[in-house]
Amino acid sequence: MTDIADAKILIMATDGFEQSELEVPRDKLKEVGATVHVATPDGADIMGWDKKDWGRKATSDKSLEDVSIDDYEALVLPGGQINPDILRTKPAAVQIVRDFVASGKVVAAICHGPWMLIEADAVKGRKVTSWPSLQTDLRNAGGEWVDQQVVTANGIVTSRKPDDLDAFVSKIIEELREGRHHRDAA
Repeated sequence: MTDIADAKILIMATDGFEQSELEVPRDKLKEVGATVHVATPDGADIMGWDKKDWGRKATSDKSLEDVSIDDYEALVLPGGQINPDILRTKPAAVQIVRDFVASGKVVAAICHGPWMLIEADAVKGRKVTSWPSLQTDLRNAGGEWVDQQVVTANGIVTSRKPDDLDAFVSKIIEELREGRHHRDAA
């Protein structure tokens, strides 16, 4: 069981993240007392995508190579089409997801973020949701795709889109309070 004020949360992203899907969880989790770090492939700041064009920068706290999952209670994977498509080609990013899943810690992915769960072999036999265009990918990876605001499968939290962010963040907080989850490793 983790008190949210004591929680350390990692957001993993790169250029092209959906602006609100990084900023809202980052800011709301900080507001309730959590420590939140953003990790990027090379440790450099990244540029968001805000609906139809480039948005604002997000400050990076560390590179993927400097991440130790032992330092965190949860991993958040924002969407955007560009961001997870690039991250899933980075072995270090995929390994971070696998390690979080294997550890039983909270893993949360929204919109196109579940592509990272697919790449890490973490959806087979699990109920998940995402942006609708990923439903075939998730089903092909063995997941049970449903069209719901937020879905949880043993501490793996998924949501569909920016409109679901309040429910997404609330579920992350709830799952953190429950502590580690027993699940099959990725």
